[in-house]
Amino acid sequence: MAITLKINGENKLVSAPEGTPLLWVLRDHLGLTGTKFGCGVAQCGACTVHVDGTPIRSCITAHEDVEGLEVTTIEGKEGKEAAAIRKAWEAIDVPQCGYCQAGQIMSAVALLEENKSPNDDDIDAAMDGNICRCATYVRIRAAIKDAASSL
Repeated sequence: MAITLKINGENKLVSAPEGTPLLWVLRDHLGLTGTKFGCGVAQCGACTVHVDGTPIRSCITAHEDVEGLEVTTIEGKEGKEAAAIRKAWEAIDVPQCGYCQAGQIMSAVALLEENKSPNDDDIDAAMDGNICRCATYVRIRAAIKDAASSL
């Protein structure tokens, strides 16, 4: 099944069996390996990408379901919120192993695109479902607050 997907602003012709998760199309067909496989059941958040600006779990989203929509991965995420989050992530030294960080960053950026001054409850709600095996949650929250204050 060949379809055209809009990934990071570019149209990409993809040939994959119907029902193939978007995650595997991104990683195996398009070489965009920033989006990670974690659990495969939308519980960990490592596979988070944006579809039309909304964070979704790509491990449970069939690639054909996003045809005609804008898919943005960690490799293509730009803008002042993304820049602020990346800067804060480095300054606060958020990652340990780093495996979950693409998903964490994509969720954090989506939060700041919607809410420039999130409180702790807003951050908790936006980051719910993003699991960090290294438990850097305190640094993640601090980085989001730091990024928000810089906007």
